[in-house]
Amino acid sequence: MIPGLNPREMQKAMKRLGIQQEELDAIEVLIRLHDKEIVITNPSVAKVNMMGQETFQISGIIHERARSEEPDINPEDIKAVMDQTGASKENALKSIKKHKGDLAAAILELQN
Repeated sequence: MIPGLNPREMQKAMKRLGIQQEELDAIEVLIRLHDKEIVITNPSVAKVNMMGQETFQISGIIHERARSEEPDINPEDIKAVMDQTGASKENALKSIKKHKGDLAAAILELQN
C-alpha cells in the first residue's frame, strides 16, 4: 500500500490501469517442487489480473516439508480402475501404487 493514498483511491487508480484484484478465501496453499513442498497456512491470497495476465500474491505462515514419493490416490481413482478391469480393491490399489498414480498404466496392467 502506498502511504497517504486511501484504499478507494488505490482501487480507482488500479482500475484505470486495467488492474483487477480479487481476494480469495484460501485455507492452505501448497507449492510442489521436485524435492520438497512449501505449505503456506493461514494464507492471505490475492488474484491480480493485469491486462489478461493473472498472478497470485500469497502471504502467510510458511512451512517446508520433504516431498512424499507416494502418489495421492483417492477412492474415485481406485473405483475407476476396479470398474475398468474387474480387479479387487487391493489389486487396483497395488497396481496404482506400482505405476505411481498413472491410472491408464494400472488399467492396462490389470487387463493383461
